[in-house]
Parts: sequence; C-alpha cells; structure tokens
Amino acid sequence: MAVAAHGRAGDGADKICMNPPMTRSQEPTQRRALITGISGQDGSFLAEFLIKRGYQVHGIVRRASTFTTERLDSIYADPHNQGVKLSLHYGDITDGAGLRRILEHTAPDEVYNLAAQSHVRVSFDQAEYTADAVATGTLRLLEAVRDYISSGRKLRMYQAGSSEMFGAAPPPQNELTPFYPRSPYAVSKVAAHWYAVNYREAYGLHLSNGLLFNHESPRRGETFVTRKITRALTRIKLGLQKSLYLGNLEARRDWGYAGDYVEAMWLMLQQPEPDDYVIATGESHSVREFLDLAAAECCLDWREYVKTDPRYFRPTEVDILCGDASKARERFGWAPKVSFSNLVKMMVENDMELAEQERTLTRAGHIVQRGASQR
Repeated sequence: MAVAAHGRAGDGADKICMNPPMTRSQEPTQRRALITGISGQDGSFLAEFLIKRGYQVHGIVRRASTFTTERLDSIYADPHNQGVKLSLHYGDITDGAGLRRILEHTAPDEVYNLAAQSHVRVSFDQAEYTADAVATGTLRLLEAVRDYISSGRKLRMYQAGSSEMFGAAPPPQNELTPFYPRSPYAVSKVAAHWYAVNYREAYGLHLSNGLLFNHESPRRGETFVTRKITRALTRIKLGLQKSLYLGNLEARRDWGYAGDYVEAMWLMLQQPEPDDYVIATGESHSVREFLDLAAAECCLDWREYVKTDPRYFRPTEVDILCGDASKARERFGWAPKVSFSNLVKMMVENDMELAEQERTLTRAGHIVQRGASQR
C-alpha cells in the first residue's frame, strides 16, 4: 500500500515507495500512534498534540485527485528527510484488507478512530453510506485490531463517539444517559459504540469510547454551522457576500474547543483500565447566541443578512445537548480551557483574515472560488 503524498505539484512527493515495516527493536522508546481521519479537524489537532509528546504519528487518508491534507501543513515534512514524525498512508475505513495492511506496517501502540461521514444533515441524504463508514467501518477496524493482537501484540484504541448519540435524551447527558439517536449519523455512532464495548469485553481490548460534545475551531469544515457562520459574517463585513442561509436557530449545543478535546482522547488511553467518557463544557448555547457573538465581533446586525432555508432543517431535530464531564474531571483531571466566547472570537479572527486575503485577490482581478458559507 503506497504512502500518501502530501506535497504539492512538482515537488516530487507524489510517488513514494512504502518503507519496510517498523519493528519495536528499531525504536524501542518511541511510541507510535495510528489515526484514521487524520486530515479532519480533530485528526490534525491530535497529530500535533502527539508529535509534541514525542510520538511517531501515522495517519490514514483517502486517495483523491486533489489535496485534502491542508490541515496538516504545519507538521508535514518530506518523507525523504531524516527524523520525520508524520507518515501518511492511503486507506479507507470501508476497506478492511487495507486497514489490516496498515496496522501490520505501522505497528502502533495506540489507534485513534476518528474517521466518519460526520455531517448530521447529510446523513439523512446519504444514510447507507454513513452507516457503512461510521458503523460498519468501525467494525472493520475492530476486526483488524482483533487479528493484529491475536499474536500477542498489544495496543490501546480510542473510538470517537458523539453527543448526537444522546439525541432527544434530556440534559445534562452523562455516561449513564440512555442513547436516543435522531439521525442516521447518530444511529451509526451508537452502533459503533456498542461494537467497541462488545470487542472490549469479548477480547480484552484496552478500548475507550469518547462521547465528545460539539467541538469547534478555525479548522472546522465550512459546511458545519459554526464555521459557516463565522466564514459568512466576515465575508459579509468585507462586501464579499450578501446573505447567510441557516436552518434552526433555536437548537442548543454544548460547544468547546477542538484543541482541548484531543487532549482528553489521549488521556483516556493513558488510564490503567479502559472506559467510556463524556467530554463537554457543561454549558449550552443556541445557534442564535453563536450568531450574536460572532456578529458583535464583526460589528454587524446579523438579522439584516440571515435568511431561513428549509433545506437546513433536520427531519428529526435534536433540541438541546449539554454534557456532564464530571467523570473525566475526576478520573484524569480534564477540563476545557477555552471559553465559548473566546472560541467564537478565535474563529471570527481567523476567518476575517481569510476574508481580507480573498478581498485582496478579488481586487487584483483573481477569481476566487465561492465558499461553502454561501451554499
């Protein structure tokens, strides 16, 4: 299986041969981690976090005709160099044989399964694919891990859950709250969760489920409501966009900073025994409140620009999510560092800079591709 290139056109990195598989005798003191979904928001933060702690990090990326690894630019290095800490491998959570080969090649100490079709609204339109990637994809990885440890090798695994699994269950939601999923994505995450629990109990895996509530950052995809808002309002401020179309403004979510949440993932795998943990701020805010703060940062009245589009309403809505992370706080001292208001400010500042760059290019006569915030 070829290592994925992360270079740009002409840099000679687009065709790389796979190095021989690593052995523990070659790097006896350096821990290795394998991350599925490494090119996403959480994957990029987690890779940075682990590299700073001395890990050799391997990530699985899907093959595409365009580069999808921009979030990793700050930590990527040419694989021909010495001492490279990040290696990327072509693979997919829907390809069980490929997952087995990557496990054998990388010989990880820790596996973090972050791969998913993670857009809730899209899961209603692509329910079968969502189930295959999120639920059955997790099962494929668990089967690969089961085979990998059958010869006596050890690893610890993190399975990414979601607050959407709680759905219509009344808040605050904690590890004992019954799941009540309200979307194909949430149902698939519930299935993945119970697959993980079953394999933990059946095969003695050190496998922890993280029930992470919404976590955002400037790296969030532009089709997710928080980033869609900050991207659109900054473009509106600079005259690059006229309107922002949204769905349910009254939905309430527990929003934290993604950089804080990946630390919790790592802490779960450092515990003596595996378990399941809710990770959340304990505060709930509406989409309307997010709009208020983001618009204030832009000195705008969002009511002049925001319009309702029925396409963005879910067939079955989740009204309020608010997590209780007491267990994580008591077990390993985790607590969020970035407040809701600072999170919004951080995202607006980032996207204002992007909007200013776009305006400069537009004035210079360059055609800039329309952003997702306009769709």
